[in-house]
Amino acid sequence: MISRSRSQLLAKYLVPGSHVHLVGIGGVSMRPLGLVLKGMGLNVTGSDMTASASTEELVDQGIPVAIGHQAENIKGADCIIRTAAAHNDNPEIAAARMTGIPVFERAQAWGYIMRAYKNAVCIAGTHGKTTTTSMVTHIFMSANLDPTVMIGGYLPLLHAGHRVGKGDVIVLESCEYCDSFLNFSPTLSVILNIEADHLDYFKDLRDIQKSFRQFAQLSTGGVLANGDDPHVREALDGLEYVTWGLEKENRVHAENMSADWRHFDVVCDGKPYCHITLGVLGKHNAKNALAAAGAAWMLGVPGQAVSAGLAEFRGAGRRLEFKGHFNGADVYDDYAHHPDELAATLEAVRSLGYQRIILAFQPHTYSRTRAMFDDFVRELKKPDQVILAEIYAAREQNTIGVSSMDLQAQIPGSVYCETLPEVTACLRQMAQPGDVILTVGAGDIYRAGEALLK
Repeated sequence: MISRSRSQLLAKYLVPGSHVHLVGIGGVSMRPLGLVLKGMGLNVTGSDMTASASTEELVDQGIPVAIGHQAENIKGADCIIRTAAAHNDNPEIAAARMTGIPVFERAQAWGYIMRAYKNAVCIAGTHGKTTTTSMVTHIFMSANLDPTVMIGGYLPLLHAGHRVGKGDVIVLESCEYCDSFLNFSPTLSVILNIEADHLDYFKDLRDIQKSFRQFAQLSTGGVLANGDDPHVREALDGLEYVTWGLEKENRVHAENMSADWRHFDVVCDGKPYCHITLGVLGKHNAKNALAAAGAAWMLGVPGQAVSAGLAEFRGAGRRLEFKGHFNGADVYDDYAHHPDELAATLEAVRSLGYQRIILAFQPHTYSRTRAMFDDFVRELKKPDQVILAEIYAAREQNTIGVSSMDLQAQIPGSVYCETLPEVTACLRQMAQPGDVILTVGAGDIYRAGEALLK
């Protein structure tokens, strides 16, 4: 958590005309941070390991981006902001420390920025953060609140993953990894669920629950938390909070739920609030919408704005995103990288009635694959055909010696592909009319599906 003196130092640098350099600027929350800071009048530069659509967007917006990390990239910078994946041995971080240029964390910068807003809605949870933050954005836009937004993904409504508004509301996706969200200053904390994840940082589930409890205690205007989730209830035991959930015991709950989870009424403190009709699939999205509606209710947003905003929502980028057709098969892409997310995605797709589900899955990080190996095996046995890409390393080195080949050995009929072009070739060979093809994972597996469609 950022100290008062550290916050005062950061405030000195986040002013118009100051030169701030972002290490890892292509990341999902670093990119919008760079654009927001530029919008505030700062001189922003950045660097990233590889060129991508994200870095190209930044360059198009007038932010110079160096590809590769080198000490000379920070020349002229007044301060450095780094992604959580950039450690002290990074050449730019090392150079800054050696020359006395202050280095701040990404979450510290977002935490400082949100203090300027009357309402700071921070949406946290192991799963569903991007979708729920996107849903809240749709609602607030429908209510003409002109919000500032930071989403860890792409929202078609914004044509981006961020928005700089002129209203008194900021909405942020809030990640628990490295306790990042403990740097935030929420007026409303929303907790969707708590599961074991990021075990390369947290010791165990109890350690994660402790972090979420601290996050809830930061809120100055209320906490909205999943009353159906036993891990959430255990984490917040003894604290005051508003419950949301499908069960009627919750202060915010659903009634008259349709069999396909797309139509239901939202009831708040025993009174009808709004009716929801969703354009996205699955029980998990009904729950995300319920949490979004609860957040809007707590901020006094009229129910009709919730209904209107969610009726227009068609999903965030890489969240069961329809990509196109190939050989009579429909191709979708999804960001699921935890066994529970994988289960929710498969459940939603199964309801669509395809003849076969073909899943191309890319595990994300070695530590998560090892820690949740048996759970991944359980879920990966469910589709009709499974193609396993090699693990996406992200911030890690393979010091534990795990591979997707280990998963393949436990999943009858599955195929292992060392490279993404091999995944594409395998999909091309398998695809038949009536199939649904899913490219799934938090890395770059989407490239295999896009190559197929080309």
